[in-house]
Amino acid sequence: MSLTGDEIERYARHLVLRDIGGPGQQRLKKARVLVVGAGGLGAPLLQYLAAAGVGVIGVVDDDRVALSNLQRQVIHTTEDVGRLKVESARAAIARLNPHVAVETHMQRLDETNARDLIAGYDIVADGSDNFATRYLVSDSCFYEKRPLVTAALGGFDASLTTLRPFECGADGRPNPTYRCLFPEPPPPGTVPNCEEAGVLGALAGVVGAMMALEVVREIVGFGEGLVGRLVLIDAGAMRFETLRYAQDPDNPLNGVNAPR
Repeated sequence: MSLTGDEIERYARHLVLRDIGGPGQQRLKKARVLVVGAGGLGAPLLQYLAAAGVGVIGVVDDDRVALSNLQRQVIHTTEDVGRLKVESARAAIARLNPHVAVETHMQRLDETNARDLIAGYDIVADGSDNFATRYLVSDSCFYEKRPLVTAALGGFDASLTTLRPFECGADGRPNPTYRCLFPEPPPPGTVPNCEEAGVLGALAGVVGAMMALEVVREIVGFGEGLVGRLVLIDAGAMRFETLRYAQDPDNPLNGVNAPR
């Protein structure tokens, strides 16, 4: 899949990077990425994936744009209030990069559709805002053998990691799952949502851009990915920490007692 003259000029700053170059840019053009959520994390993530030249971007969201979204969901505008987020995102991506195809999925992921939808893409990036969706997406990616970049956003803090639990690491052990980090979701009502706790808009932009960077690294194959590493961000102190984590042998997906 060759690049057109317009694409060569558009991606010129990628093409001169030793770790991307022409082959890496062609891998981006061939890639199919599914983004779960077109909200605070999904908005900047979608913009940077489109700008990077990812060939096909799927967007899953069943919500409409609200005025209170615009403080952080920068892919949408005031004129988009009331519009379906997937349609607003599609239009914004078309304006940004006409070489990117957008597939919209105006639906809520559940047990009946998640695996089929995820199976149609090469890699998944989850920017959802609730634990039920995060567990569903991570479990579905495990069963469909799809890499997952997943992030979570608090008021002034955030986290980011990449999951490939269907593969083994250099030590021969299976890579960790999302359930190795968080075996069970917190009890309902113990973690306030964005509407209750608030969220720093610029932090969503930082983390969404980092998700896009990690997706690009996974597609192109450069640098040290975040498999087995959890990035923690404290915006109040402007502090970044990276913690290592490993497979929990008791996890139900690829643990010692998991179904084979």
